[in-house]
Amino acid sequence: MVELIPHGVYLLGGSKVVESGENLPSKDEARENTITYGILRSHDVDGGKGDKMRIRFDAMVSHDITYVGIIQTARASGLTEFPLPYAMTNCHNSLCAVGGTINEDDHVFGLSAAKKYGGIYVPANQAVIHQYAREALTKCGNMILGSDSHTRYGSLGNMGVGEGGGELVKQLLRNTWDINAPEVVLVWLEGKPRRGIGPHDVAISLVKAVFESGFVKNKVLEFAGPGVKDLPIDFRNGIDVMTTETTCLSSIWITDEKVQEYFQMHGRPEAYKELKPGEVAWYDSMIRIDLSTQESMIALPYHPSNAVSIHELQANPEKVLKAVEEDTLKRFGDKVHPDLLSKIRGGKVYADQGIIAGCSGGTYDNLSEAASILKGKSIGNDYFTMSAYPQSTPVYLATTRAHIAEELLEAGVVIKPAFCGPCFGAGDVPSNNGLSIRHTTRNFPNREGSKPGQGQISMVALMDARSIAATAANGGVITAATDIEYTDEHKPYVFDGRIYEKRIYQGFGKADPSVELRYGPNIKDWPVMPAMSENMMLELAAVIHDPVTTTDELIPSGETSSYRSNPLKLSEFALSRRVPEYVGRSKRIQAEDRDRRAGVISDSLAKALEVAAASASNTSLGSCVFARKPGDGSAREQAASCQKVLGGDANICYEYATKRYRSNCINWGIVPFTIDPDTPFEYEPGDYVFVPGIRKAILGGAEEADAQVITRSGKCIPIHLYFKNLTEDEREILADGCLMNYYKNHK
Repeated sequence: MVELIPHGVYLLGGSKVVESGENLPSKDEARENTITYGILRSHDVDGGKGDKMRIRFDAMVSHDITYVGIIQTARASGLTEFPLPYAMTNCHNSLCAVGGTINEDDHVFGLSAAKKYGGIYVPANQAVIHQYAREALTKCGNMILGSDSHTRYGSLGNMGVGEGGGELVKQLLRNTWDINAPEVVLVWLEGKPRRGIGPHDVAISLVKAVFESGFVKNKVLEFAGPGVKDLPIDFRNGIDVMTTETTCLSSIWITDEKVQEYFQMHGRPEAYKELKPGEVAWYDSMIRIDLSTQESMIALPYHPSNAVSIHELQANPEKVLKAVEEDTLKRFGDKVHPDLLSKIRGGKVYADQGIIAGCSGGTYDNLSEAASILKGKSIGNDYFTMSAYPQSTPVYLATTRAHIAEELLEAGVVIKPAFCGPCFGAGDVPSNNGLSIRHTTRNFPNREGSKPGQGQISMVALMDARSIAATAANGGVITAATDIEYTDEHKPYVFDGRIYEKRIYQGFGKADPSVELRYGPNIKDWPVMPAMSENMMLELAAVIHDPVTTTDELIPSGETSSYRSNPLKLSEFALSRRVPEYVGRSKRIQAEDRDRRAGVISDSLAKALEVAAASASNTSLGSCVFARKPGDGSAREQAASCQKVLGGDANICYEYATKRYRSNCINWGIVPFTIDPDTPFEYEPGDYVFVPGIRKAILGGAEEADAQVITRSGKCIPIHLYFKNLTEDEREILADGCLMNYYKNHK
């Protein structure tokens, strides 16, 4: 179904793929004819054709887990007015029953910021972040930056990029998003999906094919081919938003009359233009997808790439589920007691819960087909439960008018307002050892809300809405939607924007400096962060040898969301589910550095300084995290900022899972060190890494340095560290200690 072509190809006239030929332009010249390069070059402030790009975006989006910190950072850096449309949605911290007034205080702050600086404010439960952007901000040929990793609007001809908050701050201050000119991967779609196949089936297969090998990491996916024309817009959006899980940089699609109809329906016909590759375009590699052979898929815990077809699962359930149990024990040890094998009854696997939600699941088409499958049936009154979340109030209204909501409710499905909670562990938490099947974006550990450290374990498997509905109709037996007969006779989606006109604050271009920001008691300023010293002494506070460390492990989602506006409080949760000792260790290291600056040196630091022949006066002490491959998953900057708040000065790894996490580290003054893949790292918390002359090396343009590991026993072992591909601005940000300090120092 998915074929990877690892070498470059030419696309001729948008229809013929060849590897070579006579009179073809050079690869570099033909790459400029991709849709990707047409958009990137038009947004590059340098306007050239070099290997570096400095991008300014057309619009930005944030949600209520991130926008407070972004505005606080930008305000401290000199913000006076939003220079581009900036939409702040309230779709993550919408459950206000926990934490008192905390979440609603953030919302009030957001509205006051929209009035003061000229922003767009989308009240709670009106829309999830990416659906609002699709409906109101996208435009063919444009670029949108979001502080959420699933910022993807390529199927509407608008490149979307998810980054940490620091990158949004740069745009608010009229600076740039700096990248190396990326490789472009042609995703060639052929055939037409069968009845019962949905966008999540295709997306899961794509992620399975490319994730582990890094085939598309930090590259742009460009979708084309004859298979595009038969895909409805919701289907395209559903595939597109999941490209984040491939670790690609962004995505873009050819546009056609269906995209044109989309913009016309949303009252923005001027937003459409045809996008297609030039007559001869070069792609660095290619993925061929035959939609006609696509199977109904299930992505098992704990990653969207851990996928098999539903038929494969039901053919050999013991083997498949036993592997998940073993993986669970490997991750969490004897704190939990997984029992997925109990889900097998009569040779079939049963689920406990079904959820259709968020930017990938809660689309009109998904809900329409789910209702068609469940019409006249029942999810039953046993242990299986099911909830559906339309992704915006216009979508919810349309499902009501088309009797879709009615049919879902009659079947026993609970319908809830637009909310992203099921994607990150807020709401709909299954029971211990529960198996939840979800049309949401991720199924990482704890993404369903359980707390393994407290002996709880429940798990999420990703499936398409159609197969979730088929499962519900089949008494909870996990069922492929291709195995059932149904017809969707609901009318096509019709957008009605009157709700938005009545509820959304449209303040772009209407900044009012006289408005006072409204602060609740939980909204706190960032603590003072010192500049980089001449030398750096790092004490290892966490050493993680897992193949990949996600941002959910670096800073958990779910119950921590209420504290996103309180840096000190939030930092208490850093690595709490993966290395519970990290916070205590980091605080102790931070206290020792405060004492050092006051002239009081701890015995352990004095010993390390003596071995390194270094002076306490020009050698900082900071905590450090080692992980083999950190930063997969969410764009949330708090994965890095919490380390910095606790005195973190560096990460050491073999490679960073995503550009966005590495950028977050840099923007918070955490040096992103790497080591050679064949360098063993057999050190433990409490060991030191001494990096002499680091400030001079960073500011001087160096890309590597000799350092020493100083073990607790006093051994001194050489280690070579790299810090490649830093821009001049990034070097100064690191030397200044963080992005806020950089802006203060360069006013």
